[in-house]
Amino acid sequence: QVHVVESGGGWVQPGGSLRLACTASGSIFSINFMGWYRQTPGKERELVATITSSGATNYADSVKGRFTISAHHAGNTIFLEMDSLKFEDSADYYCNAQGLYYKDIDEIERLDVWGQGTLVTVSS
Repeated sequence: QVHVVESGGGWVQPGGSLRLACTASGSIFSINFMGWYRQTPGKERELVATITSSGATNYADSVKGRFTISAHHAGNTIFLEMDSLKFEDSADYYCNAQGLYYKDIDEIERLDVWGQGTLVTVSS
């Protein structure tokens, strides 16, 4: 089994900063892609930022220049540095990890796992 755990959410005033962390652990063979997504009630989950094992990054237009995704690949951990936060950044932030994992001692399967989410509230 593979688990993904997010941390770092909380309350912050507009213009403030927060740093989210996400770690994947368990029977991991390899991870080639991790990303952050967010969701508010009544809306679909949307991409925030992603990073590949080679370091390629991708950002939603709404967060470019304000958010930075980074990774500690050896630890299967990614971070999301969020600066200049706006009211509209308030959401549940979810981490996703993709790659391969050991389903059994000699069986490897595709991995695509989500965390439980961490809440970010931007409010004055």
